[in-house]
Amino acid sequence: MEGLSADTVLLTGCDGGLGLGLLKGLLEQPSPPRHIFAACLDPQGKRHGHQPVPKSSCPLADVTDPNSIKAAVGKVREEVGSAGLNLLVNNTSTTRRSTLATETAENMSLVYTTNTIGPLQTSQAFLPLLKEAAEAKGQHEMSCSRAAIINISSILGSIEVAEAWEERQDLCYRCSKAALNMLTKCLALEYGRSGILCVSVDPGHVTPPLEPGMGPVTVEESVRGVLQLLAQLSATSNGTFWDWRGQRLPW
Repeated sequence: MEGLSADTVLLTGCDGGLGLGLLKGLLEQPSPPRHIFAACLDPQGKRHGHQPVPKSSCPLADVTDPNSIKAAVGKVREEVGSAGLNLLVNNTSTTRRSTLATETAENMSLVYTTNTIGPLQTSQAFLPLLKEAAEAKGQHEMSCSRAAIINISSILGSIEVAEAWEERQDLCYRCSKAALNMLTKCLALEYGRSGILCVSVDPGHVTPPLEPGMGPVTVEESVRGVLQLLAQLSATSNGTFWDWRGQRLPW
């Protein structure tokens, strides 16, 4: 595959950082999506001083709110009709700094709800549109240009690697991303039957801010790497875990 050529894309968490970077990167592709939906809390960029989000904003302000998700599905359906949704990128994420000694049930619940339940509910809700896109390009192999769910995860969710424990314990975040990786595997097993590719991607520890021993990777470097990876994913990648450099990661 020469490049990513998804006609319709929904990207969550576009208020800033990696999400906004991915959005701009998609718009700068040789063949940018015909419809790109930027799901964010603040389309005008007023809360954080960012530039307004380009292209079509989406009313998916809260991935943990079923009503917000339902409204987003309606918005996308209204724009794309029966063509469906080619690419869903579950990017929304949160964390609470903690150690094993200081972790709380409140932190665990809040972070898990956003980082794991949010992508689950969003993927469930957009399944009909993803299926329609897969059927529309039924003669094509599995790819992010046909129909795919990309869950933005983290190497901190890898149980085998357990990277950077001394620098950053953040139990709630690690557990939520490990659970997200299992969700990706489950989605792949079930949705793969419909031609929908499901993959977890670690975008690297994007700066700012810098953390000792964790990078750095600039937003621009991460975006270039992630978009290049998405263009290369195929049926053999279904239910797997990759990083922004195109290297497969252990669960």
